Amino acid sequence: MISILITAYREPTTVGKAIEAFLAQLPEDAELVVVAPDPETTAVVEEYARRYAVVRHVLDPQRGKPTALNFGLQAARGEIIVFSDGDVVVEPGALEALLRPFADPQVGAVSGRPISASPRETVLGYWSQLLTDSAHAVRAARAAAGGFLVCSGYLFAVRRAVLTPVPADALSEDAVISHRIAEQGYRIGYAPEARVRVKYPTTYRDWLRQKVRSAGGYAQDYVRRSPVQMRSAWLEIRYGTALALRYPRNAREALWTLLLFLARLHLWLLVLLNVRIRKMQFTELWQRVETTK
Repeated sequence: MISILITAYREPTTVGKAIEAFLAQLPEDAELVVVAPDPETTAVVEEYARRYAVVRHVLDPQRGKPTALNFGLQAARGEIIVFSDGDVVVEPGALEALLRPFADPQVGAVSGRPISASPRETVLGYWSQLLTDSAHAVRAARAAAGGFLVCSGYLFAVRRAVLTPVPADALSEDAVISHRIAEQGYRIGYAPEARVRVKYPTTYRDWLRQKVRSAGGYAQDYVRRSPVQMRSAWLEIRYGTALALRYPRNAREALWTLLLFLARLHLWLLVLLNVRIRKMQFTELWQRVETTK
């Protein structure tokens, strides 16, 4: 059985699209569990639950995404759990492509491929496309070489048997889950045909909020002390610089790429300060990003 697990918070205008995209491609033996704490999102989900027997709503105590995921996992019945968010849309055929690698019993998890829905003609839209395309190149290369890769939290699937509860203060639940699976000796596959469209931040303030949260997860001990690694400031410089410098199509995009280098430096300095030195609490670091909705 397959369980789709969607977490959503204050996303009444987007969660319906996320649900419908999965409903169009669910196999027969599947369920769609949406975890949401707020009344506005809950009302939308429960309307779908009344119309479709495969849809269920789980109310969580609004203590952050890791806690919401754990509540969803307690309710989910599937042997394969597919994780996604209430503000993204999976493309047709994505689910079938995501599940295909599980034919290999040594595959413990499979990552989908995020696609930026933001326009390349703006600075932040260009950054989102550069970063998502670069992440695709890195994942594809690592998968081809049989190396470790981190799943994308926007769309990934995991064997239920290898899942453990997500720490309540984990800033990057996808990174924690990926590392723990690899540490058990399982491979993580990559399904580039499993595409999910993502709207990225449109202001620098929101961009920093989102990136400090996700990159900050790699500075937490759950990931930083793992024997397998894919992402850090040093690895980004080592493997990402050449990819970024080849990406621009014109002089304007080349300038935007240089600005991105400065922004990433700003990001990693904030991670060092707030996560490693100041050891800020989860509630301080996990700030809502409005412009992705």
